[in-house]
This record gives sequence, structure tokens and C-alpha cells, in this order.
Amino acid sequence: MTLLGLRARLHKRFQLTVEGKMKRMLGIGVVVCTLVALQQPAWAARTAVHEAAESQEYGRKFGGMIGRGLLNAATCFVDVIVNIVNETKAGPPVVGTLTGVAKGAGCGVLRLGSGALDLVTFWVPGFNGFPVSDSYEDCFATTGSTKLAAPMGYESVETTTSAPTPHVKVPSEPAQPAKKKWTK
Repeated sequence: MTLLGLRARLHKRFQLTVEGKMKRMLGIGVVVCTLVALQQPAWAARTAVHEAAESQEYGRKFGGMIGRGLLNAATCFVDVIVNIVNETKAGPPVVGTLTGVAKGAGCGVLRLGSGALDLVTFWVPGFNGFPVSDSYEDCFATTGSTKLAAPMGYESVETTTSAPTPHVKVPSEPAQPAKKKWTK
């Protein structure tokens, strides 16, 4: 049964006028706008999809990389908008705008490429893609602390972006030769 066939069977009093259709569309538009306004944007915070994509468990990584790939591919245009606004505020209007367009296009292409790579390689065990920053402010930003995955049987190591600690101890005094004991 087609939609037109259904419409032909409706009684005359159930058919909407043009004004009724416009009111219904306006109501639907208000509901959709309210729902969108109340939702946290996907680019506002690190999501569970990002955590799952970096998991060492194959089943969790599988879905996480698909989700992160779709998210990055669908929102790559946001980099252009955010960088245009930020660079225009930071510099002279024309130069800042052009800088924002270039920087945003570069970050958008990087995010789109990362998303496409995630979608193509989600099935590869042990490969978690090349994630870009969760922030659209700077696509090259890194987090303060990352957890490095260790091979099975070893502990994971947590690294920070602060200055590295020295691994070599320099003695403050010259070393004394060890005294040997002679035994018979």
C-alpha cells in the first residue's frame, strides 16, 4: 500500500490543511532543536568511543575504532569552523581568517584521514590507528598522561609529558678501587 493510497482512504476531517501542516512541522522543529541544544556535543569531551578504540581487548577495540572513525569522519568540518573563529579573534581580521581557513583545512583533512584509517583498519588486531586530539581547538594537542600498552605478561607503563627523569646516576665522588681479600 502506498502513502498516496493511504491518504485517499483517510476521511476528509482527518486531512490537515496547509496551516495545520506548518504548525506540525514547527512543533517538530522546536522539539528537535530542544533535543539538540540539551545534548553534549560530540567534540566537547573525550567519549567512551575514544577509550574503546584505544583498548587492547580486540572485541572492545573493534567497535571503538568504527565509532571513532565515524565520529572523526562526520565531524571533520568542525575543525575548519573552530579554527576560523579562533584565528580571526587572535589576529588581524583578514590574515586571521585566512590562517584559520588553512589551519582548519589541514586539521580537518588530518581528522578525516584518521577517521578513514580507523574505518579501514578496525579489524586489524593490535593496531589502534593514529588518533588525533579530542579537542577541535588544536588537532595536534596531546593529553597530559598516556598509558603505553605492554606485551602480554608485562605491566603497562604510564608516561607523562613533563621533563624526563634521568636514568643514569652520576657519582659525586670518584670511585675507590675495591680491596681484594686474598684467601688460600
